[in-house]
Amino acid sequence: MACDLWLVPLVDVLCHSPDNPFSEELALYDRTLGEAGLPPVPVFSYMPGLSGDVAPVAGFDYDALHFLRRAYLLQICGLPVTPVDELGGDYEQLLEMFESTAQQSHLVWHYDHAGAYVPVDFAEPLVNDDLLEGGGPLGSAQALLRELEFVAPAIGIDPANPPAAPQAPEGPTDLEEPAAPAPYDESPFARERHVWLGLHAAATRCLGQGSMIVFS
Repeated sequence: MACDLWLVPLVDVLCHSPDNPFSEELALYDRTLGEAGLPPVPVFSYMPGLSGDVAPVAGFDYDALHFLRRAYLLQICGLPVTPVDELGGDYEQLLEMFESTAQQSHLVWHYDHAGAYVPVDFAEPLVNDDLLEGGGPLGSAQALLRELEFVAPAIGIDPANPPAAPQAPEGPTDLEEPAAPAPYDESPFARERHVWLGLHAAATRCLGQGSMIVFS
């Protein structure tokens, strides 16, 4: 199944508009951040040519996302990061054995079909009943980027000089639609690397442009 990542520019002309389609989500995120003693989601002045539009930034397969999450859990827990052809019981065992570690990870502890990463730096994903009823845990783009940089060497990526990101999808893909095929990669971690590059592109652009990352 296909998973899309979208960038939503956090600009005043969108966020302060009465027609803002993300107004309820942003209000929930602001309330959640405030309860945690954190600043609200930042809103920037619109700058033509810099802020951009709401648009997809990356797309990949749901299973491949879990492949990368598996690699991160193995790495953070000090276990060998080995390639696999399909998700099996070892991933479920990792989630059970290292549940507290998983819940502290912005990469792992996040719904894979909804939710957001915002450009606010906080240590652990934020969770409350309202979030879980909707998009799931709220993630930090800064923390996501740190976790991607941490796991990168284990899957053969130099985080200081990563390969070019795959081309963004031209438009939204349906939940049941198969993901577009990834570019050829001879690495045994090809699927993990494809997701890593998409998430890395989303996180860096999120922080550089003042946007939030939305799963769809």
